[in-house]
Amino acid sequence: MEEAAAFDQELSRLDESIRKLKIEFDIYFNGATKRPPLEARARLEAQLKRLSDKRGLTYGQKYQLSGLVSRYTSYRELWRRTLRARGEDLI
Repeated sequence: MEEAAAFDQELSRLDESIRKLKIEFDIYFNGATKRPPLEARARLEAQLKRLSDKRGLTYGQKYQLSGLVSRYTSYRELWRRTLRARGEDLI
């Protein structure tokens, strides 16, 4: 029971991290910062990988994790296309 609650908290933190990274990329694309937030992206991907490797998740947790991974993947592709259009092939 405690494990499930701890994993739910990690999913909430992951959701918040994805939201913050999206904001950081939006700030970068609007010209407010000079460098894309690649370090934050790498940390988020490591967190995603660590959570995806967990065993013994409930179906609800798997579904929520899958949704977060899908949302992150779509953002990552958007950022990649935007960077490529700007001539920056960093991702």
